[in-house]
Amino acid sequence: MKDIKGEKGDEGPMGLKGYLGLKGIQGMPGVPGLAGIPGLPGRPGYIKGVKGDIGVPGTPGLPGQPGVVGTPGITGFPGFIGSRGEKGAPGRAGLFGEIGLTGDFGEPGRPGSPGLPGMPGRSVSIGYLLVKHSQTDQEPMCPVGMNKLWSGYSLLYFEGQEKAHNQDLGLAGSCLARFSTMPFLYCNPGDVCYYASRNDKSYWLSTTAPLPMMPVAEEEIKPYISRCSVCEAPAVAIAVHSQDVSIPHCPAGWRSLWIGYSFLMHTAAGDEGGGQSLVSPGSCLEDFRATPFIECNGGRGTCHYFANKYSFWLTTIPEQSFQGTPSADTLKAGLIRTHISRCQVCMKNL
Repeated sequence: MKDIKGEKGDEGPMGLKGYLGLKGIQGMPGVPGLAGIPGLPGRPGYIKGVKGDIGVPGTPGLPGQPGVVGTPGITGFPGFIGSRGEKGAPGRAGLFGEIGLTGDFGEPGRPGSPGLPGMPGRSVSIGYLLVKHSQTDQEPMCPVGMNKLWSGYSLLYFEGQEKAHNQDLGLAGSCLARFSTMPFLYCNPGDVCYYASRNDKSYWLSTTAPLPMMPVAEEEIKPYISRCSVCEAPAVAIAVHSQDVSIPHCPAGWRSLWIGYSFLMHTAAGDEGGGQSLVSPGSCLEDFRATPFIECNGGRGTCHYFANKYSFWLTTIPEQSFQGTPSADTLKAGLIRTHISRCQVCMKNL
């Protein structure tokens, strides 16, 4: 039975620690370790280092702030005399000096040059009246050497109770200082008067304002009424008519006041109207127009150019002084003035 091998037994317990062995052989060099933590700052050194070289100059700095104003310096020595300066501006006027002694009479002066012609002298017999109508809405000027007595509006004639009362445009009564479409009233035997209660009318010289489409009223009337002036004249004035397109001459010893067209007469409503004396300055209107006057209705307070207004003018006559049967003709605008007589208002030289 002793030849049979038995099974391996269980592992036994750990044995006791053995004795320290002999020192082994030196091993191979190890791998380099990690970098250590920075150490604490060292103490300042006691030995001073060598002085370094001078560095490169730096860039210029910014300008500094202005300094404080310094104290006044010591007065210097007087300078040299400068060159003469330019002439200065005139100084202010000085005070009036005392009146000096009367000087000796000087030598007579040379004769002066002739003066300009003077204004016409005033006549001893002043008192004639001259009326000038502008046929515009502007007051006319009196001729040279004449005083204006008043200005107003150019009245041609009135119509009341279907009857006309004419005004001579050469007399002062044709220049009313104030305008009204009805400048008069009427009274009856019963001591009762009425104003602007009937169809009475007044007629006035008109202006060059465009013809209105409808009757005008209030302030719209003013541009249509001619203005006039009454002048004090040294002598009587007359109108001279050429009965031609040429301007007539004033008689010898007379001077011209104005030139115009020979206005004869006028008619309006009810075939009433009036006319001008051909010797009167009122028969020589400075401007020609087919309808030289306007009708104003007192009851309505309006003015208008109506179709039944007619003006009559002296016409031109052929050179022979006597004409029998005139030839009939109809003239349209543009040719009318060639058949209207010209005139001139003249006044005697005193």
